[in-house]
Amino acid sequence: MDTAVVAVVAGALLLGVGLGAWLRGATMGRRLRRMTEAITRLGKGEPEIRTNEGGPAEVAELATAVNRAADRLGKQLPALRREQHVRDLILSSMQEGVLLVDGDGGIVFANEAMDEHLRTRTESLNQLHPPAFREAIELAAQTRSPLSVEAEMTAPNAWLRGTAVPAAEGSAVLLVVRDVTEAKRLDSVRRDFVANASHELKTPAASIQATAETIRLAAADDPAVIPRFAEQLDREALRLSRIVADLLDLSRLETGSDIDEDVRLDTLLHEEGARLREAAASAQVELELDATPVPPIRGSGRDLALCIRNLVDNAIRYTKPGGRVEVAVVEGATGDVVVRVSDTGVGIPSRDLPRIFERFYRVDRARSRQSGGTGLGLSIARHVIENHRGEIAVESELGVGTRFEIRFPPVPPKPAGDPFTHDREGPAAKGESFPGSDPSGAGQISSPAGRSSNN
Repeated sequence: MDTAVVAVVAGALLLGVGLGAWLRGATMGRRLRRMTEAITRLGKGEPEIRTNEGGPAEVAELATAVNRAADRLGKQLPALRREQHVRDLILSSMQEGVLLVDGDGGIVFANEAMDEHLRTRTESLNQLHPPAFREAIELAAQTRSPLSVEAEMTAPNAWLRGTAVPAAEGSAVLLVVRDVTEAKRLDSVRRDFVANASHELKTPAASIQATAETIRLAAADDPAVIPRFAEQLDREALRLSRIVADLLDLSRLETGSDIDEDVRLDTLLHEEGARLREAAASAQVELELDATPVPPIRGSGRDLALCIRNLVDNAIRYTKPGGRVEVAVVEGATGDVVVRVSDTGVGIPSRDLPRIFERFYRVDRARSRQSGGTGLGLSIARHVIENHRGEIAVESELGVGTRFEIRFPPVPPKPAGDPFTHDREGPAAKGESFPGSDPSGAGQISSPAGRSSNN
């Protein structure tokens, strides 16, 4: 009997010990699982997670370490996120495309500008197009030296310059791509300008040299021809002087105009009237000037006068004797100031319209040179208009004529009683008609001009 009791008690004790051990193990397992979950979430950037620091010393010490790591991460994470945001903002705002390729040819990073330049999303180095950029990356990775290449894109045409730079560590390569289409266009314009200017200056210079040589040789043998050659020498010298003057004006205007006065364009047209009529009379062209009082515009009277002279001179030059040129200054429907110059001249072919404002571009080179044109007048006029925040439009028909329309924004109204208000006064400002103008306004062109794409 006693033996049985002892056996039962011993069994119960063993069962209790085993059950206690099992319960302690289960509790420890749950805590360890929770701690593992906390560490996992901590690795995902969730610093707010915490674990219970109670229990056995070893477990409590581990829980304390996890909580301290969470505290440090909680303090560092906002700064890290701000730095990441700044980097992302900078890279996404760049006009240059940035592409990072790892040693295995995978794309680690590409900003939006790169996708726009390449016109596709690149997933690996093998997919990178154009091939010149892929080859540059591979060569830069091999030589560990920066390498720059250019590639042409089509539809639409564009030129891209890519620079492949090996990373400081590892075998990664950074590719930076820039759009150099406009830079190439400007470089081409510069080369054309230098070539055209050299040609335009060389022609009268060579003629002057040849004429001077002829005069020198003929002075003793045939004095009667000297006046004729002297007249030719004077013409070529005048032409050379005009080219130089126009080049200087163009160079000055490319740096901007002095926008420092209120200018009445109706008054300005009146002031230029005498000189314009003289030029028209010499070309046997009828000139009509019609200006109604208009609001002042802010600008440079000198440059605006130069613009009007060039436009009218151009109209007279390309109008045959007996033709007609009309110049009108009116106030637009929205308060802007409108200048219209129309002629009954030879007209401009539609294929040439986009290029008429280019320097030294002539529709009819022979006629332009014969009439003394330099090929810079319309380019100068365009620069003046742009400097005054204006717009220019042109429409033309072969054998019928050409019409230019320029619109300038008026000066904002000044407070009443402003003692510093000053306008250029003249007969047109007071509503007086110019000699030869049509008081009824019959000479005005009221139909709107079509917009040109080459303002």
